[in-house]
This record gives sequence, C-alpha cells and structure tokens, in this order.
Amino acid sequence: MAGYLLDTNILSEIRKGAGRAKPEVWQWWLGMENEELWLSVLTIGEIRKGIDRLAVRDPARTLVLERWLDEVKNSYQERLLGVDCSIAEHWGRLQAVRTLPEVDALLAATALKHDLTLVTRNTADFTGLGLRLLNPFELGT
Repeated sequence: MAGYLLDTNILSEIRKGAGRAKPEVWQWWLGMENEELWLSVLTIGEIRKGIDRLAVRDPARTLVLERWLDEVKNSYQERLLGVDCSIAEHWGRLQAVRTLPEVDALLAATALKHDLTLVTRNTADFTGLGLRLLNPFELGT
C-alpha cells in the first residue's frame, strides 16, 4: 500500500480550511488524491479525547467538532487503519529501540506495516525509526 498516514496535527490544520490553514499545508492537501490518504483509529481517539475535554468549557464548539468528527469517520471509513497483532509487534520493536509516547509509537508502527509515509508536524519525534516522514509545514521553505 502506498500513500500517507495523517497524524492528528495535520488533520487539525486541514480542518481550518482555506485561508486559515497554513498555505503550504493547504496546498499539499489540495494536491493529494483521497485514495492516498489514510488515518489510524488512534487519530480518531485523539480527536475524541480533545472533544470530550472541551465539552465542559465550550459546548457550542463541541457540537461543531462532533459533526466534523462524524464527517472524518465517514470520509475515511475505507481508509481507517486499526491496530492488529502485526502492528503490535512493530510497536514492540520500535519501543525496544527508543521509548516513544504510546500513540506516536503505534502510529509509526502502522506506517511501517502498511508502507505509508507518516505526515506530521513533529517529524523530530519519529526520526531514526526507519519510516518515511513528511512535514507539509516545511514545504516551500
């Protein structure tokens, strides 16, 4: 499988839309085909965590984000990757080399297993792990 695994920070930037998202990220996004873009179920979990934390402080914004999350799940339903035994083994190998936050290590393992480029703003967190990385925030600089 060739393509790109989107980290939560990329999806959040794209959500801002044209004019608000960083231009280099938005241009990269516009140049992609939907079939090339993949999400991890962990990204859905991170978004859910953010929405639930916001619920008490800003119920109106929470409703907007709930609708957005539903749209994301619908848009990516055929390109949503779970964690299976093979990914768990990749995760274990990565953690033996360098301890990473759990979600980061599982995203890296998912990208490795599926031969995807991990698209993230935090490329430094993933260097030296043998995966292809792309930071669209740095494109054109």
